[in-house]
Amino acid sequence: MTRTHAAGFQPPPYPHDRLGQVRALAAEHEGGAVDLSVGTPGDPPPPAVVAALSSSGVERGYPSSVGSAELRTAAAGWMARRLGVEVPVDALAVCVGTKELVATTPHWLRLREPDKDTVLFPSVSYPTYAMGAVLAGCRAVPVPVDDRWRLDLDAVDDDDAARALCLWVNTPANPTGALDDLGSVAAWARARGVPVLSDECYVEFTWDGPPRTVLEHGLDGLVAVHSLSKRSNLAGLRTGFYAGDTELVRYLGEVRKHVGMMTPGPVQAAAVVALDDDAHVDEQRERYAERLSFFATVLNDAGFRCERPGGSFYLWAEAPGGDSWAAAADLARRGGVIVAPGDFYGPRGEGWVRVAVVHPLDQLRLVADRLLRD
Repeated sequence: MTRTHAAGFQPPPYPHDRLGQVRALAAEHEGGAVDLSVGTPGDPPPPAVVAALSSSGVERGYPSSVGSAELRTAAAGWMARRLGVEVPVDALAVCVGTKELVATTPHWLRLREPDKDTVLFPSVSYPTYAMGAVLAGCRAVPVPVDDRWRLDLDAVDDDDAARALCLWVNTPANPTGALDDLGSVAAWARARGVPVLSDECYVEFTWDGPPRTVLEHGLDGLVAVHSLSKRSNLAGLRTGFYAGDTELVRYLGEVRKHVGMMTPGPVQAAAVVALDDDAHVDEQRERYAERLSFFATVLNDAGFRCERPGGSFYLWAEAPGGDSWAAAADLARRGGVIVAPGDFYGPRGEGWVRVAVVHPLDQLRLVADRLLRD
């Protein structure tokens, strides 16, 4: 029997699933494609973290949804040590990787404030901010960015601000590497009663000045979101945490308990080891700094204007001719490298490409050699 359904939500193609033709062009090169389109860490995680996964002894029991006492203490200690902020352990909770937090939080916030229906997010940004709003049945309203890719909050319509469940900010930013003025963001949002959700997953890779967190400006109305995926090369473990406004963190933690969102116990034990160790992050910083400098020169020589970012491990390069997809195809054809077209990150990103320097220098040199031979 054929069953028909009323028209409803149809998920759009996942951005990176659209790269089939670009991947095919890059794969034609001897030695294969070098994939710099995804921010998946290519370097090994610390051996002690991997060892902790098999030695925790907590596999049999259900893990704490908000996080074990040990993990929450380690996260608070990391924030004090690396970011200079003191966050009470009861103002901090664990999530199953920060992407799910980004995607699901608008839904929980709308249940909390059903008279509001708007999610504000940067107009050039990680696509999950907008998708989280869509999945919650909310209005996804992009905030314009200036010529340095920073939020232009003066451009936000008063009605949109009044209807806002939250404002997402991402600094250092994906894809641009821009650094927002988090003090100004906090002041703007507090004046309008808009909670700030500050995605700070690249904070350990801040190049211009010290690492910054929105929680430097207090906890009231502010939540910082952090991930171990980037800092510790642990994207496969799916763990992170959120911290800040005590009432909001408590609310989200309680809702998430009912949904059954739990980071596996062995992963929590491994995360404690990762957060307690700064040395491996300092080594990773050196790797990314070297790669960014090297590949920025390569791209500029290939006709793609770019600068070293203020933070992150991405190069945001201007596409010759202003066509992101043509530029991505050109780099695949000439260099065997896969990059992300800028429109993945919103219409304002058209005319740019994002390059993730996540592979070792020998792979980046391979691309450079191919481009030079062209």
